[in-house]
Amino acid sequence: MVHIIMPVKDSLRTAEEAIRAIVASGHTLTVYDDYSLPENAARLDALHDELGIRIVHIREHLNHPSPNYRWVLIQAQREALAAKQDLVIIESDVLVRPDTIQRLEDATREGVGMVAAVTVDEAGIVNFPYEYARRIHEDGACKKRFSFCCTLLSQALLRAFDFEQLDPTKNWYDVHISHMSRQLGFENILLISNPVLHRPHSSRPWKQLKYTNPLLYYWRKLTQHKDKI
Repeated sequence: MVHIIMPVKDSLRTAEEAIRAIVASGHTLTVYDDYSLPENAARLDALHDELGIRIVHIREHLNHPSPNYRWVLIQAQREALAAKQDLVIIESDVLVRPDTIQRLEDATREGVGMVAAVTVDEAGIVNFPYEYARRIHEDGACKKRFSFCCTLLSQALLRAFDFEQLDPTKNWYDVHISHMSRQLGFENILLISNPVLHRPHSSRPWKQLKYTNPLLYYWRKLTQHKDKI
């Protein structure tokens, strides 16, 4: 058994498709609504009624503007450890296959910190954030940075690194935690044979500027203190 979470920030068309794919694979899910617009939060509540998924509206627990990934990770770590389960993070712009999550579980063994599914586009080409893996042709340990797009964090890693230690001035923590996993002596495994469809940054459209207008992207990142990793 695994504890599966999905942070959601608007972009409900993509998020709903991602949620339905997880439920269709036979798994339960906790969705963290990170200050979505009221109509989108209401739609998440409707999905709770229809699909039985758990919805946590962060605005009911925390008075802090989005993104609130650190808070989500701390809550998820506590719940996974209490249930003695691995933690699986699936982002709202990722579409899993029926066996995706089971294959993450099957690849977990002693000494493993993280197991990630490689991300691909609609044509099946490896895409962001795993472009470096285009030349990798089989599953195995990987020393590059990992993403939380579709990733399992083992109980052993959760016990070894307290997410309360995460820097509260940052926005995103996947790169930091993947490096910490290796520093703590764990192996991180990238599953090339377990691809998931990734539509990058669907929930935060401004980040598309990274590809269409990189100068404007980095100007906003620096001057507006966005996207701090």
